[in-house]
Amino acid sequence: MHLFFTPDLQPTDTSYTLSEEESKHCARVLRLGQGDTVTLIDGRGGLFEAEIAEPNPKKTKLSILHYHAEHQKRGYKIHIAVAPTKNMDRMEWFVEKAVEMGIDEITFLQCARSERKNLNLDRLEKIAVSAMKQSMKAYLPTLHELTRYTDLIKQPPAGQRFIAHLVEGQERHSLAKSITGEDTYTILIGPEGDFSPEEVEQAIQAGYKPVTLGQSRLRTETAAMAACHTIHVLLDV
Repeated sequence: MHLFFTPDLQPTDTSYTLSEEESKHCARVLRLGQGDTVTLIDGRGGLFEAEIAEPNPKKTKLSILHYHAEHQKRGYKIHIAVAPTKNMDRMEWFVEKAVEMGIDEITFLQCARSERKNLNLDRLEKIAVSAMKQSMKAYLPTLHELTRYTDLIKQPPAGQRFIAHLVEGQERHSLAKSITGEDTYTILIGPEGDFSPEEVEQAIQAGYKPVTLGQSRLRTETAAMAACHTIHVLLDV
């Protein structure tokens, strides 16, 4: 299956012209020709079957054959809010694998102990698009810029909210035992130095439930991936 990302394609469209980047990949790299069939995804759940009408390395024209709405839509949503690591390769790995598995929203947190003060969101979005195509997903998650921790926890609640931390003296429950069915799940994952005790208390006061991801001490990106995977394992039944 040859799959292309077409974010501006509408359900009612009967024809479409691929972007120059996707046209080059279609006509020059894959060497697809007139009459060949391809699959298109819009990142909003739409999956389209199309036929190449005019192959061209700069402007490949397609005829839309079929439209499928809400392709592989899940009954629950996952939002991981994570403090980006000093080494961005590790955060890029998390974005790639989380998209492959299935995630709806990623917020990058600026915490008291954060070591990274900036990030290249454009690069992360390109990695997300590539992972979406590779895993044949039709939904592209929303990636948010660096957000102050205090600003995030003040946002109106949506679904169930958890904070995974290692601060001693706080009662925590297993995330796996806290998932109660299809819902929207937001999980906070701290920086490499963990959340501060004050941040944990702020989250609890804002309605977040303290949880643990198991007995092991995990790296930031591993913890974020573990949280995402835990929800999938429990609800993909």
